[in-house]
Parts: sequence; C-alpha cells; structure tokens
Amino acid sequence: MFVALRRSLFNNRELNKIYTQFASTNSTTTKTKFGVFSSKTHWNLSYSTTCNMSKTALVILAPGSEEMEFVIAADVLRRAGVKVTVAGLAGVDAVQCSRDVCIVPDTSLDIAKGGLYDAIVLPGGLGGAKAMSESAELGALLKEQEAAGRIVAAICAAPTALLAHGIGSGKNLTSYPSVKDKLVDTYKYVDDQKVVQDGNLITSRGPGTAFDFGLKLAEVLAGADKAKEVAKGMLLA
Repeated sequence: MFVALRRSLFNNRELNKIYTQFASTNSTTTKTKFGVFSSKTHWNLSYSTTCNMSKTALVILAPGSEEMEFVIAADVLRRAGVKVTVAGLAGVDAVQCSRDVCIVPDTSLDIAKGGLYDAIVLPGGLGGAKAMSESAELGALLKEQEAAGRIVAAICAAPTALLAHGIGSGKNLTSYPSVKDKLVDTYKYVDDQKVVQDGNLITSRGPGTAFDFGLKLAEVLAGADKAKEVAKGMLLA
C-alpha cells in the first residue's frame, strides 16, 4: 500500500513537477492557467508563510515506524490546527512502515532540523525505534528541544530512542510493555496510564492508545477546548 499524506504531494522534493492553479487577469477576461513549480523547496516556503496555524509539530517518519501511531498523531494534530511537518529520518523517499504501508514524508530530517517546533513526535514500531535510536542527527535535535523546554513526545517502542539519546532521564514515562525492562532503570515507569506527561515529556503505550496520545498533544498545543472539539468530531467523546 502506498500513501501520500494530504500535504506531502506538495512538499516532497523528489516529485518531478508540482502543479497549481493561478488566475491571470487582463483587460477583458480572467483566465485560469496551470503553472509548474520546479522548485519544491520554494513551494514549501510559500506554504509556511501563508499558514495561519500558530503551533508546530515535527513528526519523525523512520523505516519500520508503526503506521497507525504515525498517522493518528499527525492527523489529530492537524485537526486541532497544528502545523505538522513530517520528516523522513533517512531522506525524502517513501518510507516503508511496519505493516508494509509506504508513506511519503513532507521533507527530510536534514532539512527540517533547521526549524523550531513546539513539539517533536516519535511514533513507535520496533524498526522505527531502532532507526531513531541510531540517528545522531535526531539525537542532537531532541537534546536541543529538551534544553529549550519544548515538547518531546514518544509512543510505543519510541521511548527507547529517548533512552538512547539521554532524553528525559528520571522522569515519569510509559511505553509498549515489551520494552519496559529497557526503561525502568532510567525512568520512573508507569504501567497503569495510557498517556503520561511529565513536564515537557509526553509518552504513550501503543497503537490502541494512539488517539489518547494525539489528543493529549492537541490539548497541550492547542488547548483543552480544541482537543475536546476534535475528539467530538471523531466520535471519541
């Protein structure tokens, strides 16, 4: 299965051509034409300057990521009015997730790391967590995020990437049960909550808690009223 997220088709630098409509007006008529944007980076910058969303989130897409956790987090945040950027850990090519769904990122981590984000979100999946744990580039970005007091969020197996990069040591945290043993010595592990927030660190347990995770992020970034509105629209409240 191949999935291109709603904004990915216009942000992915690997696409050969991107088309958009624009109006051309002369003295007698108004005609609609199609223009070709050969510079994908230019389009991305144009989009960001016209976007009215006040909060931003960077969602990391690594090979082997759990697709439910990734898509639900990104979708819920966009419903809440958060500007979400999907960054491919390894580049801009389509990423094969844990159940063979392929997703096209908006951009690469190498490009996205130059921005500032209110939240950085790490989806789970054993393969994705391993790849994120091994990324020095992501580790440096997470350390900057933590030092600045901005949100770092991880679900399922992704807290192991936090461990690998020394993020949130000593804080309350949860994860998928199978990786608990790796985390208990460094964190105050919580078994009985779907989502755990300790300051700027937000963690959750797995695919079945992905909506809770996304809605907690929406609450923190967009406010409790907006999160409730989003939950109601999805028939979760």
